[in-house]
Amino acid sequence: MSMIATIVITLLSTALLVTLGINLATAEKRLLYRPRRLYTSRDADFRRALGVLLGPPLVPGNEVKTLINGAEIFPAMLDAIHAATVSLTFETFVFRDEIGKLFCTALTGAARRGVHVHVLLDWLGSRTMAPAMLSAIRDAGADVQLYHAPSWFHLGRLNNRTHRKLMIIDGKTGFTGGVGFGREWADNREHPKDWRESHYKVTGPVVAQMQAVFIDNWIKATGRVLHGPEYFPIHLPVQGDMDAQMFGSSPVGGSESMHLMVLLALTAAHTSIDIENPYFVPDRLTVDALIAARRRGVRVRIVVPGRYTDARIGRWAAQGLYGVLLQAGVEIFEYQPTMIHCKVMVIDAVWTSVGSANFDDRSFRLNDEANLNVFSAPLAAEQIRHIDEDIAQSKHMVLKRWARRPVSRRLYENLALLLRSQL
Repeated sequence: MSMIATIVITLLSTALLVTLGINLATAEKRLLYRPRRLYTSRDADFRRALGVLLGPPLVPGNEVKTLINGAEIFPAMLDAIHAATVSLTFETFVFRDEIGKLFCTALTGAARRGVHVHVLLDWLGSRTMAPAMLSAIRDAGADVQLYHAPSWFHLGRLNNRTHRKLMIIDGKTGFTGGVGFGREWADNREHPKDWRESHYKVTGPVVAQMQAVFIDNWIKATGRVLHGPEYFPIHLPVQGDMDAQMFGSSPVGGSESMHLMVLLALTAAHTSIDIENPYFVPDRLTVDALIAARRRGVRVRIVVPGRYTDARIGRWAAQGLYGVLLQAGVEIFEYQPTMIHCKVMVIDAVWTSVGSANFDDRSFRLNDEANLNVFSAPLAAEQIRHIDEDIAQSKHMVLKRWARRPVSRRLYENLALLLRSQL
């Protein structure tokens, strides 16, 4: 090998290692300690802390409707797109196959009607989408952007994806939750690959905060600000009696916001914690917070995927944490019928958090995420009812039986936990 070739290979290898190192870290310092327990979820100080520490304040007068599985989610979203008259903002991670095409057609129709359509798709999650379908939306007059597509300008951010799931219609109606736009969410019930999902339709003043979270990433992607009454109506009337807050987190600013929200909520729990999440690989602080809650007498229930999962390594890492949680009295349930993709946390049957965030370091520190926090006993009761229904179809993990798992499984778990920061 010539000297020049050796130098070139060395330079390329060094550049690759530097790029990899940058992508495996964030610039901001992570939380090192759990917040002190100063109040419960029912105290006014908890509400104030959420507003002060996470950014936007809680606003009253909202209505949140739960949509279960693709059979309810997709028709509601498509109806909203067809009804749009002024503006439509849309941001998501997974966007592909015939479901993506269905929404491409609807978005194209909205743009042709003169609606200001802005679409922000994560490059990684939408990379298999047919370019012709995206071109059709652009040709109709919509502005379609890919978030952090590979380029020299974004080499340091390839590991930072937008995982947010937002759609806002005319600045008045919002959708958020866990759904992706792929056939696994289609809910055709023909095989176990149809995912269990929850998504949410939102009306009321908090929709303005949802729009602001979308525009946060739109500015990052385009450098342009969307504003004016077509995006932020002068008056958003009261729609219900729910106090709500929408906030975003990102590694380029506020990377610990999602992590902090989870820790504040777990620390404030007084009677119960109910969690459904498809990617449950909590860090040490979160595990400690769950165990501390159990020691206070809080009932803790966690529903995660069983054998049907799209992240087997993540499941092994989660199972590597079962022992310490089960010993503390945390109840863990593995959902059996199919993959469960719901992202729901309910505290004391009064406070609910839903949105895009998973229970792992990738959501807490690496991805752009967005969650809706709601104070409403009826909404919380509805989520608990759905969780109870899912638990009835789940396998209850038992410590004694768990302790007898094979040595090979323990090895997989320990190896998977080494990748914990990237799962």
